[in-house]
Amino acid sequence: MADVMIQVENLTKNYGTNCAVDQVSFNVHKGEVLGFLGPNGAGKSTTMKILTCFLAPTQGSAKVAGFDVFDQSLEVRRRVGYLPEDTPLYRDMTVLEHLDFAASMHGMKGDRVQARIKEIGGRCGLVEVAGKLVGELSKGYRQRVGLAQAMLHDPDILILDEPTGGLDPNQIAEIRTLIKEVGKEKTVILSTHILPEVQATCSRMLIISGGKLVADGTPDELRAREKATRYRLVIEANGAAPDAIKSKLAALSGVVGCEKVDGEPKTHTFAIDGSAKSDLRKALYQAAVDSKWILLELTRQAASLEDVFRNLTTGEESKS
Repeated sequence: MADVMIQVENLTKNYGTNCAVDQVSFNVHKGEVLGFLGPNGAGKSTTMKILTCFLAPTQGSAKVAGFDVFDQSLEVRRRVGYLPEDTPLYRDMTVLEHLDFAASMHGMKGDRVQARIKEIGGRCGLVEVAGKLVGELSKGYRQRVGLAQAMLHDPDILILDEPTGGLDPNQIAEIRTLIKEVGKEKTVILSTHILPEVQATCSRMLIISGGKLVADGTPDELRAREKATRYRLVIEANGAAPDAIKSKLAALSGVVGCEKVDGEPKTHTFAIDGSAKSDLRKALYQAAVDSKWILLELTRQAASLEDVFRNLTTGEESKS
């Protein structure tokens, strides 16, 4: 396990009677870009704060770069770059002054400081705003300053909480590319609600819900898992009122869920979740014939990360 950079075992954090993180265990290896996902209040930020020594766990253990977060917190902090969701910055400093101050806090000295600021400022797209006050920058540029600060001391591990928040599509693409480049030689944990970002950036995903770890695998593995338990069909028809069509479809054996979705004008479109144990296509076709609907389209959709996330974090999967 020489390449294990983060080792978490039975991590638990209680706030009074509320258990924010409940017996969570996982490892992260060098060179992994790990997507850490979950709904609001799931325990993501609490876990990240424990790994960066902002909070102490109630129970369990966590080691970062081989150092215990409780007993060796200074060693952990030297090896971690952290970008919180609400980036704390000194708004009355210029970008250069802020990065120079951050370098001094990390104990960086001499010619290395300016060389590193220049390198990271360039990689994070800060050259044009280097002389501006941080408080005068847009949210997107402030996010870039926070990312530059996290990377400045060349840490072994980057922990990023919503790193592309407030960025425009071009800036998001640039930061994604940067994260993937950094991930080739370092360990990155990336928390985000943007699932296409996980698909584009991460080699592995953890999903946490209600403080518990509910999934661990590559995006392809988790989609395959979803496909093994359920699938989605989209049917487009007319010839009856939408409520009547929906009621008929929802009553079919093997249908797990049915919802009306946007479709072509003057038609009724429904997304139907079916159990993998049954093939609903014949039953849907027969229902259209018996009810004298005009069946315009019937397609089967591949499982998406959105399906995986929704079913694991809303309890829907247990109903299938």
